Amino acid sequence: MRNLWPLLMAGSVGAMGVQAAPVDSYELLVGSYTAGQSQGIYRLSFDSRTGQIDAKPLQVVKSANPSWLTVSRDQQRLFAVNENGPGQADPVGRVSSYAIDPKTHELSLISQVQTLGNEPTHSSVSGDASHVFVSNYSVAEDPGGTLAVLPVGTDGKLKPVVQMSSHPSSRVNPERQKSAHVHSVVSSPDGQYVFSNDLGADKIFVYRFDPKANPELPLTAAKPASVQLPPGSGPRHLLFSADGKHAWLTMEMSAQVAVFDYRDGKLEQTQLVDLAAGLPTSGKAAAALHASADGKFLYVSNRGTTNQLLVFAIDPATGHLKELQRRSVDGDHPREFSLDPSGKFVLIANQKSNQIVVVERDAKTGLLGKTVQKLPMDAPSDLKFLVRQ
Repeated sequence: MRNLWPLLMAGSVGAMGVQAAPVDSYELLVGSYTAGQSQGIYRLSFDSRTGQIDAKPLQVVKSANPSWLTVSRDQQRLFAVNENGPGQADPVGRVSSYAIDPKTHELSLISQVQTLGNEPTHSSVSGDASHVFVSNYSVAEDPGGTLAVLPVGTDGKLKPVVQMSSHPSSRVNPERQKSAHVHSVVSSPDGQYVFSNDLGADKIFVYRFDPKANPELPLTAAKPASVQLPPGSGPRHLLFSADGKHAWLTMEMSAQVAVFDYRDGKLEQTQLVDLAAGLPTSGKAAAALHASADGKFLYVSNRGTTNQLLVFAIDPATGHLKELQRRSVDGDHPREFSLDPSGKFVLIANQKSNQIVVVERDAKTGLLGKTVQKLPMDAPSDLKFLVRQ
């Protein structure tokens, strides 16, 4: 599939002429790893009537390993981590900001700064849009993973890192937990707290966010300062429910989802769901999770040798999960996925089989149906939709 992608790209670099888009047409941003043939960030057209992604990009933005994309709430800014590190073409971890044209969705670079860590894998924007939080995963034990805090101006320009945070690892798994590995950082629904999910420490670290009190050190340890998780579980991504009362966490190494009640900076675990019970370690690699827009269903990807997307019904009162379906992703290593704005399709970024797979979804039952497209793309890693304002 790798040698098919250049054919799809012929004459595609740069933006196409602006045309009136049909109401069922959306634009999709794709992040990728660039060690092979991918060039960076791709802007594509998606038709929600047919579930088809147009193979010819609207725009290609050259960037080194833009593996995670964060779109601001107003869709005026894009932040992309550049997951660089030792041994790569660019050995320096970075984060880039882009302006998104409100009419054409054309991307233009605003700024790029170092994250002061290796292999940044995730970013998020504070509730007040004043700061960007970057997770330096760091494959190597030295220096290990860190949370980096960067101010961002109203013009989208990133400023240098003002605060770093790191914690000791659990060392439960001697190969993967020798040091901290910060995998993601998210803000609470009210924006007053920040949660750092550390795969190496088997903990969620909790911070108060108050940039007005101390602009140079906007994060301070909350009380309690952390949430202990099962030894060797490897927390990855945390997602809050739309009403802010519950949260779900994927634990990569144990292939589990923890369910929490949430209130005032405190997470209380109420359920633990196995994605790959009884399977060997090779079948356990939990990754992404996303809820449907109506809050009724949760979708979770498990990679490894399993390569499945799991569908759960969400209890509205407790946030607890009931398994409804396990479906193959028709590929290898579903690093990320996204529900399209219409709710009729799920798009899956299969990183190692070099494809984006589009699957039908029943909005009423939450169940996944047939595969409608397999689009060749080299090492896709993240998918984010833009909706015309």
